[in-house]
Amino acid sequence: MADRTAADHGATPSDARMDPHRDIRDAVARLCTRFPGAYWRKLDREMAYPTDFVAALTEAGWLAALIPEDFGGAGLPLSAGAAILEEIHRSGGNAGACHAQMYTMGTLLRHGSDAQKTRYLPEIAAGRLRLQAFGVTEPTSGTDTGALRTTARRDGDVYVVNGQKIWTSRAEHSDLMILLARTTPATPGLKPTQGLSVLLVDMREARGNGLTIRPIRTMMNHATTEVFFDNLRVPAANLIGEEGKGFRYILSGMNAERILIAAECVGDAKWFIERATDYAGTRQVFGRQIGQNQGVQFPIARAYANMRAAELMVREALRLYEAGENPGAEANMAKMLAADASNEAANVCIQTHGGFGFAEDFDVERKFRETRLYQVAPISTNLILSYLAEHVLGLPRSY
Repeated sequence: MADRTAADHGATPSDARMDPHRDIRDAVARLCTRFPGAYWRKLDREMAYPTDFVAALTEAGWLAALIPEDFGGAGLPLSAGAAILEEIHRSGGNAGACHAQMYTMGTLLRHGSDAQKTRYLPEIAAGRLRLQAFGVTEPTSGTDTGALRTTARRDGDVYVVNGQKIWTSRAEHSDLMILLARTTPATPGLKPTQGLSVLLVDMREARGNGLTIRPIRTMMNHATTEVFFDNLRVPAANLIGEEGKGFRYILSGMNAERILIAAECVGDAKWFIERATDYAGTRQVFGRQIGQNQGVQFPIARAYANMRAAELMVREALRLYEAGENPGAEANMAKMLAADASNEAANVCIQTHGGFGFAEDFDVERKFRETRLYQVAPISTNLILSYLAEHVLGLPRSY
C-alpha cells in the first residue's frame, strides 16, 4: 500500500496542512503495511493475539506516545494517541490488542506516587512491561461500577483480594493490571462509589498465587477473559492514590478512553467507506458500474457525511481535553457518534459488496464484527444517552 494522501484520509488538502500529526499518521500507516489483511485474517481464524504487530508498535515507540519524556516516553498529547489508533483502524488493523496501554496507564500517571511512576513508567515505555489489563467490570454489576463485589482487605503491609472480574481484555498478554476493588464495605449512608480503591497488580507474580485467568471466546478476536482472585496478596505500596477514592481516579481516565475509542471508530468508518467506494467504482453489473446507481452511491455518501460529523466531534473533545477542561459530554458524544458512524459504514460496505461482503478474503466481515463491539463497549450507547439526558439536558435520572 502506498503512502496515502489527504484525500485518502477523507480530508481536504487544507485539513491535511492543518493536521499537526500528519507525520505520525503517515509513519503509522507505513508500519501497518507490514501487517496486511492476510495477517489479521489468520489471527482471526485462530483467535490468536497479534504479538508481532504489538511488538512493532512498541519498538517504534507508538505505545509510549503519551508517557512523559522524563519517563522514557514521547510526551505527546492525547490527539497524537488518537491519530495513532485511528490510523491503525484506517489501515485495516485492530488496535484493540493494545489500545488500553494508552489510557489505563493514565491512572498511574495522574494519580500514582512518584515511586510508582519512577518504577513502572520507564519499563512500560521501553516495552519491558505491558500494562494492558483493566480490572473493573464484574458479572453481577456490568456498567454499575458502584455495585462491584471484589474486595481488597488490608492485612498489614498487603491487601488480600477476593472476587471476580469479567471482560478483562488482554489479561493473558499483560504484566500489570489496574484493579478497582472495594476496600470499605458498602453500608447505609455510604455512596455506592465510595470505598473503592485502585491497586496496581503485578500479574507475573499473581498468576498461580491467587490469580486465575480464563479466556472467553467471542464473535471477534479480542483476547478477552474473566479473572478470578482467591486470597491474592498485593503489596500495600501498590495502592494508587488514596484508599477509598479509586472510583474518581478511574473516572478521570474515562474521557480519554472514550475519545481514543471514538478515533478508532472513525478509522474503521474511513476503511469501510473507501472499500465500498472502490468496489462500487469497479464492480460492473448489467454493463455499468454499480456506483453509478443512486441506490448504491447515496448510502455511501451518507456514511461519509456521518463519519465526517463524528470526526469533528472527536476533534472538539480532543481540543477541550488538551485545554485542561472536563469534556464529559463531548467525549461521550464523540464515542457514540463515531461508533454509530462506523456501524453504519460497515453495513453500507457489506451491502455494497453483496455476497462478497461475507467472504473472509475481503476482510469486510471481520471488520464488521470488530467495529460492532463499540456499540456496547467500553460504554453502551444507551448509557451515553442517559448521561446526556441527565447531565446536559437536566432530565430526571433514569436509573
